[in-house]
Amino acid sequence: MPKLNQVLLFVVLSCIILYAGRSLFIPLSFALLISFILYPICKWMEEKGLSKSMAILINLTFLTLLLGGIVFLLVYQLKQFGSEWPLLKEKINQSISRLSVYLNDEWQIDSVTQQTYTDQLLKNAPGYLFNFLQKTIASSAVSLVLLFLIPIYSFLILYYRSRLMKGLVLLIPDIYRPRITEIVQLAIQSYYNFIKGMLAVYLIVGILNSIGLLLLGVPHAILFGVIAAVLTFIPYVGILAASLFPITLSWVTYNSIWYPIGVIAVFGVVQYLEANIIFPWAVSRKLELNTLFTIIAIIVGGILWGAAGMILFVPFAAILKLIAERIEGGTPLVLLLGDDK
Repeated sequence: MPKLNQVLLFVVLSCIILYAGRSLFIPLSFALLISFILYPICKWMEEKGLSKSMAILINLTFLTLLLGGIVFLLVYQLKQFGSEWPLLKEKINQSISRLSVYLNDEWQIDSVTQQTYTDQLLKNAPGYLFNFLQKTIASSAVSLVLLFLIPIYSFLILYYRSRLMKGLVLLIPDIYRPRITEIVQLAIQSYYNFIKGMLAVYLIVGILNSIGLLLLGVPHAILFGVIAAVLTFIPYVGILAASLFPITLSWVTYNSIWYPIGVIAVFGVVQYLEANIIFPWAVSRKLELNTLFTIIAIIVGGILWGAAGMILFVPFAAILKLIAERIEGGTPLVLLLGDDK
């Protein structure tokens, strides 16, 4: 029992520290992930005669351009949606008129009562909208600061990697020092496997999205399916923005509400499968984690760090398993986290 109490106390304190320090740990964790991914490429470029600073800058610039391209796709989607707004507005007005007639005929809610409800809704809407915008702007400001810090942290981690490695070796107890280099190398490999798993997720999600949209007859189904898969890495907002244009296009093309509902159903089902089946299976298989604790890591990460934690806590669990495999007394943790081969 005393040992169990110590474990529970350690878990509780760790969760408190992770939650309280999330503003520091989230960008630092993303920077560490990026550093692990770019390290082999930077090392190869340095061996070819490029300076350390230049190799790091080139890799970070390429990664920034890649992410910028994804953001451009998101903005392009929103712009295209804006160009369809006049037709969409007309459809909405027609739907509101039909709804008003239906409420009057079937529910005996006359136009005066409907107008009263509408006025009350519009009266309260600015308050709700203001609170929503306030929270969104505050969250966006924090996100922009974090995005600015991540490349800086990544550069410094890669630049001072030898010094950091020596300091890490000196910090840990003597009994574990001979294995630290092996653990770090395997941790880098785990992050590579994590990225491979994520690529598999995007591929499967893109195929499922495209098949669903093709079956519905939505124009440019493959394009929209692929864009939705790529934007999946932006939780909630990405899939919402990716679905706007196919929903609008299907409504305008077929003049029926059932096609937009079908598009929403396709994206909703695929998102559910991605979150609960595809992601845990593809990623946990690459990292040799069992599916149960992969899902637990996603949920705990979401509770502590939000969307960032849902991404980061899975490779963290894999690294924890690697460490447990190489230290004395880590067998119970390996059995809990590991998967049958």
